[in-house]
Amino acid sequence: MQVTEKLSDGLKRELEIIVTAEDLEAKLEAELKKMKGKVQLKGFRPGKVPLDYLRRLYGKSVMGEIIQREVSEASDSALQERKERPAFQPRISMTEDEKEVEQILDGKMDLSYVMSYEILPDFEMADVSKIKVEKPVVDVEEKEIDAGIEELVEKSISYNPVDRAAKEKDRLTLDFTGMLDGEKFEGGSAEGAFLVLGSKSFIPGFEEGLLGAKAGDKLTVEGAFPDDYSAAHLAGKTAQFDVHVIEVGEPSKPEVNDDFAKTVGFETLEALREAVAGGIAQEYEGIAREKLKKQIMDALDDAHDFELPPSLVDNEFEGIFEQVTHKMGDEGKNFGEDGEESEEEARQKYKKIAERRVRLGLILSQIAEKNKITVTDKEVSAALSERIRQFPGQEQQVVDFYQKNPAAVAEIRAPMLEEKVVDYLLELIDVQDKKVSREELMAEDEDA
Repeated sequence: MQVTEKLSDGLKRELEIIVTAEDLEAKLEAELKKMKGKVQLKGFRPGKVPLDYLRRLYGKSVMGEIIQREVSEASDSALQERKERPAFQPRISMTEDEKEVEQILDGKMDLSYVMSYEILPDFEMADVSKIKVEKPVVDVEEKEIDAGIEELVEKSISYNPVDRAAKEKDRLTLDFTGMLDGEKFEGGSAEGAFLVLGSKSFIPGFEEGLLGAKAGDKLTVEGAFPDDYSAAHLAGKTAQFDVHVIEVGEPSKPEVNDDFAKTVGFETLEALREAVAGGIAQEYEGIAREKLKKQIMDALDDAHDFELPPSLVDNEFEGIFEQVTHKMGDEGKNFGEDGEESEEEARQKYKKIAERRVRLGLILSQIAEKNKITVTDKEVSAALSERIRQFPGQEQQVVDFYQKNPAAVAEIRAPMLEEKVVDYLLELIDVQDKKVSREELMAEDEDA
């Protein structure tokens, strides 16, 4: 095997690799000899088929397999010899001239091809112990616990039938049929449906038309579908509904005490309050970690400046920009209209975001590699099991999807590794608690 460097420009590399015809011929002969002892052909005793005859029958197909194997092995060997790690799968270019291909398959011409690739950059890690970050800390207030309890109470409200006109917060049991331009439409009818007046769970006008109705009433109400309604054929249109009110239910709130706590799985009200406080604190802790993580990523990004593989950046950018344009299409927006930035401005902005993501990915990968931080197959399997449980009734389809898509499994593994690296860094960097209000914690960063 002969390797000649044709290009070395930044992170871009191009190698010409030659495997001689003599080497290919020797490997072909070795393969045919193996076949001779195994192949069974009519007119020949086992192991007595002449090599020339085997060559005529199978020579080109076997040589094709040898060439595939040689390209793979020679490419890997060249990379190992040069101690280079490709950012992406190298691109292989070889002759497409039919006569030359025939000569190579016949073992009469050297196999020559060009391997093009980009390498992962070598860079010096900054001293992460010098990073200083502030962790936002929020105390859970009694009024927040009260609000949490109230949410549970609202979910535990029961409704008692009453013989009076319906008012706000009453629950109606209804049969209804919707008509649009005199025709029934899909999804516009129901039997035994529940509607809490004031919940705004139905389209505007529908609930308002039922205020004052009594059990047994039959009436027609109008409802207007919003202009941005998900079903395009209904958006912006007004429908008529023939409604039969079956029952008017008056809300009955449970009293907040130990008995109520027992209905939601706690022995005492105090135990329930502690659990609610713990849930709120856990939510705050998760948000604080994300803000802490962003500070760490900002610091790592600021502390490193090295060349990035263009293919990785382009691939990341294309993924981001596809999501952006798809979302804009769903929202009916266009670049440069109604105060939106131009497409060129958007491309520049998201290109920088792509560069940041690639840079941080390489930094985190190096930290993980140097400190032997890994995600085990068992951990990935547990995460996959959790993902599968999110699709009841479709478990096998989800399993099949991940079995056929290794990249999808990698998308599960990558954030898990990232979290482990963050945990590792939190042990090294200077983290100071900073008391903030709930509003400050919840505020979105402008450049998030």
